[in-house]
Amino acid sequence: MNRAQFLRLMASGLGAALLAGPLRAARAAAGYDFWFTRLKYDSGDWDVDARMPSNVITSLIDYTTLRVDPKEHVLALSDPKVLDAPFCYLAGHKLVEFNPDERRIFERYVRNGGFVFVDDCNHDIDGLFAKSFEAQMASIFGPRALKKLPNRHPVYHSFFRFPDGPPATSFELNGWGDDLVHDYLKGIEIDGRLGVLYSNKDYGCEWDYDWRNKRFLAEDNTRFAVNIVMYALNN
Repeated sequence: MNRAQFLRLMASGLGAALLAGPLRAARAAAGYDFWFTRLKYDSGDWDVDARMPSNVITSLIDYTTLRVDPKEHVLALSDPKVLDAPFCYLAGHKLVEFNPDERRIFERYVRNGGFVFVDDCNHDIDGLFAKSFEAQMASIFGPRALKKLPNRHPVYHSFFRFPDGPPATSFELNGWGDDLVHDYLKGIEIDGRLGVLYSNKDYGCEWDYDWRNKRFLAEDNTRFAVNIVMYALNN
């Protein structure tokens, strides 16, 4: 059963009877296919790009037929309710050093079919966030678990088509952070399924703007966010 099938089961009411998780039951009762969950962790700064989730949520409503919860939900990574989320977002600029409860929940969530999109707000492969987060992943999943994704990976055509791989951000093109255009994303696969998608491209800041300014964009830059979510739900 993939994530989309699981969520349809929950929406039918049958899944709620099978699982005691209060968050899953609440979302199923409301009939949502998707809700945006931001992970709060004790180290560093997790509360970044405050307008980004609403822009992603709006695009999912505009482009897809998903029943989308209109609110962002923030959960402590140490909270077992994280295990009920279909999709999680983790970002920041500073140190990432999971405490034992955070580490346990993160690993259990990913190994049990969860999906985490992690975004480095520094846009810097040598920055503190990047180095510390990658060290955490190596410690949890092994030193070679985090790998570059090929540009033919399904995430690049799960809804819209991005034949050249991950779209660039204005921060890369204008010179920010390490002043490089990262032509790749990284990921951790568990049994052939992508459980962690990791970006040094600062998509969170790219999608963090007043919704009224979206009409000035030559092309909607949140389309790749739709791809990420659709991949997360269907694989």
